[in-house]
Amino acid sequence: MAFEEFKKDLMGAEADMRSYVEHSDEYLRLRIFKVVMHHLTGITQVVLIGIGFVFAMLFLSFAACLALSDELNSYFSGFIIVGGFYVVLGIMLYVFRAKLNAPILKKFSKHYFE
Repeated sequence: MAFEEFKKDLMGAEADMRSYVEHSDEYLRLRIFKVVMHHLTGITQVVLIGIGFVFAMLFLSFAACLALSDELNSYFSGFIIVGGFYVVLGIMLYVFRAKLNAPILKKFSKHYFE
């Protein structure tokens, strides 16, 4: 009799283990889907906002070039000044890139390890 009860307990434990593995697999798949979709929607938002920002900067740069050109009576000078501003800005971003990485890493690590 004890052997029969032990056998039933083992069969029940095996069924419970299979159920646990199946549910763990489903949970893992749902969790992966959630994380992937969270990142995908975030990337999509960043790309769309970035495109809008680039177009705005492009038109503002042309407006600044034309305004400076009218003030200096030379199209060349206006475009050189605005271009030089962007070169200086790029150099500053390159020099301070290490300080820019810390806030970016903090923000993304918060989302990744959530």
